[in-house]
Amino acid sequence: MTPWTRVRGWVAVTAFLGACRGEPGDVTAPDRPVVVDASIGANPHNVISAIVAVRVRDADSVAIRFSLDGMPPGADSLTPAVPVAGDSAIVPVLGLLPDRAYAMRPVAYGRGVASTGGSLAFNTGTLPADLPRYTATGTDPSPGYVVFAAGAYGLVIDNTGRVVWYRHFPTGAGLNFAAQPNGRYATRPQSMDPIDPGQWVEVDPLGNTTRALGCARGLRVRLHDLIAEPDGGYWLLCDETRAMNLAAFGGVANALVTGTVVQHLSASGALLFSWSPFDHFAITDVNEAERSGAIVNWTHGNAIDLADDGNLIVSFRNLGEVTKIDTRSGDVIWRLGGRRNEFAFVDTPTPSFVGQHSARMYAPGALMLLDNIGDPTQSRAERYTIDERTRTARLVQSVGSTPGVSTLIGGSVQSLPGARTLVSYGTAGRVEEYDADRRVVWRIEGHAGYVFRAQRIRSLYAPGVNTTR
Repeated sequence: MTPWTRVRGWVAVTAFLGACRGEPGDVTAPDRPVVVDASIGANPHNVISAIVAVRVRDADSVAIRFSLDGMPPGADSLTPAVPVAGDSAIVPVLGLLPDRAYAMRPVAYGRGVASTGGSLAFNTGTLPADLPRYTATGTDPSPGYVVFAAGAYGLVIDNTGRVVWYRHFPTGAGLNFAAQPNGRYATRPQSMDPIDPGQWVEVDPLGNTTRALGCARGLRVRLHDLIAEPDGGYWLLCDETRAMNLAAFGGVANALVTGTVVQHLSASGALLFSWSPFDHFAITDVNEAERSGAIVNWTHGNAIDLADDGNLIVSFRNLGEVTKIDTRSGDVIWRLGGRRNEFAFVDTPTPSFVGQHSARMYAPGALMLLDNIGDPTQSRAERYTIDERTRTARLVQSVGSTPGVSTLIGGSVQSLPGARTLVSYGTAGRVEEYDADRRVVWRIEGHAGYVFRAQRIRSLYAPGVNTTR
């Protein structure tokens, strides 16, 4: 890999994270932009990216034009432009091929014109031996990339299955590595300490750790979902455990009952909202078999989302229920599915979804989820229209793999443009994309391992921005 020869303007990394763009912005400088000097170095977090430090004059932003060394004109690519801070910018170059030589040239923008600097040479390194490899096929995949966790890595693959971005986590990436609405990735790594409440780790597109996100009031962090907002605030799921006498409910006298709390914290860590099932649900909302032991995994919240009206959507797997919660009062607005269901299901087999994951409001009044074991022989991605006034839920689409596979735990769905759906079948090791007619248009070939959540993104430079969760 190419070492650093000179690094300037590191403050520009912060600007890059919030404002990658492809064209120059407003400029008041009277002169043509000039690239004063530039240097290039390796990214310590992955060998298939580079970091270019550029110093400029009379420029408002900088991009990097790059190509494999020796390629003819017109075979190059251009990164998004990074705003200049002072007279400098740090520009990442992502998604390179391993073990290749590249030529890179900085491009400075200002007053609607561009100026190109001299060529820089960069050699990428060899991929880690333990980095998983994939093959993917498809006749018509959606554009972009797919994000998921695999062992010690959070990674991104392209539509051929090639790993185009990765980040190693020493204790493992956890099961849920996902792009966030704030343009960064987040994961909940495994902890070596059983009493550690845990935390989410957020990393930027270069793989640098930007912050750790935890629950307030000392609660344990659940790995299942997180929403990191552009303003720095975040929503997450937490575990609260209480000792309860369940002898009258088919359980034991001193049961330790764990329920899923939902919290909203500000960028500074101030608790803005907290909702606990102990204040709103009954222990009898879960089936008898789930509450008979000394340790009771009561609600098992595994997904959160924000509806178009700003209220909260939460999936509680062990209750077989999706719940809507008022984010101002904390009141339960409705309960869909499970023992306390308030809706009439239309065009839906009985039972409706069971053990569900990845509940998302993909449009106003439209819910999608992975129905893990509503049909024990086959897990399916399902879309429902929800009429809150009449309390009816209509199944409008159901998509499953062929041959059918079942995952008792894990898995995810994502609504894509054009009424497409990306589905991970969890422990079944299958990830597929379907078009509006439910035809498979892309899949990971072979066994992908346990993919708790798969997610399509459009850009390596702003992952999660303007994409569905």
